Amino acid sequence: MSKQGDTAAYWRANLRLMASLLVVWFVVSFGCGVLLADWLDQFRLFGFKLGFFFAQQGSIYVFVLLIFYYVWRMNRIEREYDVHED
Repeated sequence: MSKQGDTAAYWRANLRLMASLLVVWFVVSFGCGVLLADWLDQFRLFGFKLGFFFAQQGSIYVFVLLIFYYVWRMNRIEREYDVHED
C-alpha cells in the first residue's frame, strides 16, 4: 500500500475513533445528565438518584475512562500504521 493510502487509512481510523468517543461523551453528558435524568432518578447508586449522580459525578468518571481508552486505542492504531513513537 502506498504511503498516501496508509496516511488516509490512519486518519480514517483516527476520525472513526474520535467520532465514536464523542457519541459516547454526548450520550453520557447530555443524555444521562439532562434528557434521561428523570427516568434515571428511579434508580439509586451510592444512595443518590442515578440521574443526579450522572449529572454530578458519573459523567466525570466516564470522561476519564474515555481518555484512557483513547490513549490505549490510539497507541494500537499508531502501531498498526507504523506511525508510533519509540
